[in-house]
Amino acid sequence: MRRLVALCGCALLALAGCQRAAAPAAPEAAPAAASASESQHAQARRIEADVRFLADDLLEGRETGTRGYDLAALYVAQRLRAMGVEPGGEDGGYFQTVPLLRAQRIDGGGTFRIERALGTVELRFREDYLPLPDFASGQAEVTAPAAFVGQAVYAPELEQDDFAGIDLRGKIAVFFNGAPARFDRDRRAFYSSTREKLAAVAQRGAVGAVMVSTDEEEKRYPWQRSARQWDKPGMRLRGADGGALDTFPQLRVVAQVAAARAGAVLDAGDRSAAELFRQARSGRLRGYDLPGTLSLAVRNRLEPARSRNVVGRLPGREPALADEHVVFTAHLDHLGIGAPVGGDAIYNGALDNALGVAVMLEAARQLQRGAAPRKRSLLFVALTGEEKGLLGAHWFAGHPTPAGAALVANVNMDMPVLLAPTSDAIAIGVEHSTLQAVLQRAAAQTGVALSADPMPEESIFIRSDQYAFIRRGVPAVYLIGGLSGSEAARGQLGAFLRGDYHQPGDDASQPIQYADAARLARLNARIGEAIAGEDARPAWNRGDFFGETFGAAAKP
Repeated sequence: MRRLVALCGCALLALAGCQRAAAPAAPEAAPAAASASESQHAQARRIEADVRFLADDLLEGRETGTRGYDLAALYVAQRLRAMGVEPGGEDGGYFQTVPLLRAQRIDGGGTFRIERALGTVELRFREDYLPLPDFASGQAEVTAPAAFVGQAVYAPELEQDDFAGIDLRGKIAVFFNGAPARFDRDRRAFYSSTREKLAAVAQRGAVGAVMVSTDEEEKRYPWQRSARQWDKPGMRLRGADGGALDTFPQLRVVAQVAAARAGAVLDAGDRSAAELFRQARSGRLRGYDLPGTLSLAVRNRLEPARSRNVVGRLPGREPALADEHVVFTAHLDHLGIGAPVGGDAIYNGALDNALGVAVMLEAARQLQRGAAPRKRSLLFVALTGEEKGLLGAHWFAGHPTPAGAALVANVNMDMPVLLAPTSDAIAIGVEHSTLQAVLQRAAAQTGVALSADPMPEESIFIRSDQYAFIRRGVPAVYLIGGLSGSEAARGQLGAFLRGDYHQPGDDASQPIQYADAARLARLNARIGEAIAGEDARPAWNRGDFFGETFGAAAKP
């Protein structure tokens, strides 16, 4: 540890020059006689070196808005500069400032009372419920009647209206997460989005919202894990007026209730939370007005903050297409310092997502050194604020640098769980656009099999940074590690998600398969070559749900 920190200290002395670097240093020439195996070994070692730095305790978990994150951003900028990737950020540098509003939570900063004819029940903060931050003033309360509205889904094209017969005006909307199982995968992902649910209840006049966790949901992500993370500050993008962007201020208080206490909110007459859980699994939920009133309050401190995306660029060589950009992304932030687990309080985020950033950097290096014709430009963006709600991605997708750059495709890397040898890669969302043919060719050239989404029920196509680009009409694909070629791979993925995901155990001591990571970097590089070299830009498939929903938002 001491030796690593000493070496890091020496390296970081050189990083300050990255902040407004005018031009990168010339990269070293590739060794002409290097064998393929030697080259692949070197790729793996470079990825490992990046992961070991980014996931070291020195960076204290890289939480957005902290010194640890800023050190990580400086490191990534220096790596881009050293390999010959040009600055792609603001003012001729490698950085893009992301304005934020931070909500610092206050322990005990809220109340949740259920007032009914038989008496008043007060839920326990943290054990029973968690209030979401108030980004309007830092202090809010609401007392109102409530109504249960199923999963808060309005999808007339699928004959689904969870609001039928319910007047939400002036009421608190109570609902489950998720979407009906009968929906196709795309619509189920879209309608499972918390943002879409909050928008739907706000449009119908609700004055507050209560999201009730289900027993099935907590099997995948235990309530105790959410409760441990509650102390971390919430964040939103900050507008020019200093206020939070993309919020629903008419919803005065929003809270989450644990599955174990769902009955306190939902039991009424012959209706019970246990029965509603069963109905949710079968897709037969029906809304109803709840008796009595709910009283919710929240307090937190608001303060302006900022963080930075790191942006590198390889310019296209054909004038007519050079303004079109293929953007590679990987989020650089993680969870920082939090509740200790086994005496360890640093949430290092080695797989989530130091490894994704390292793979992107290796792909950038290969693309910079490659001889393939490049008509379009390439961007490599290490994003901030993913763990806070895809904030860096939303900001970049709406304010791309260089200014005016047209984004034509997004290739995102997030949390490749490479803990056992594999022979494939999983391309989430590739079937939505012409990127599918591109990836199939690139995979064949790289000797990688493409596998289907192993967890469609998780709706992960909308849960990482690519979704910010999709909402802007940009075709995207989300690449993660594979599961084929080793009996242990699937078991390792399940064990990681149940154990070390979003925990201090996600550190560089895990048996990360760096050779597989190098193969994933080569696949990324081939994808970049293909998209940048084709005459036609990627397009949504005809009739695709996401293309029809968001395609009109794309810049020409």
